[in-house]
Amino acid sequence: MTEPLMEGAPLIRPSSTEHPLYEQVVEACKTVYDPEIPVNIYDLGLIYTIEISDDSEVRVIMTLTAPGCPVAGEMPGWVADAIEPLPGVRQVDVEMTFEPQWGMDMMSDEARLELGFM
Repeated sequence: MTEPLMEGAPLIRPSSTEHPLYEQVVEACKTVYDPEIPVNIYDLGLIYTIEISDDSEVRVIMTLTAPGCPVAGEMPGWVADAIEPLPGVRQVDVEMTFEPQWGMDMMSDEARLELGFM
């Protein structure tokens, strides 16, 4: 259960970008694709937060392009399966959220280019 955000707090928690495993976790997330869109879920902006504890426990907060996505029940498992084999990772927890709702503005430039929006 996540604690409620304080007024004025960002809707998306910051990631543990300084952790030595961070880049490897990002690269693992980039191996997971939404079956309906030919872009990885990281560049689509579906990965909101990657938190990595000092004990190398990884917590990913992610969303979907739409709550009714046909793979909604499977996608968190795909993400966990991509991250768990990384050397040094002790545990992976993937949490789904729809706050804030995903929007096309969350896509990377690479994703926009791939999908013809640039």
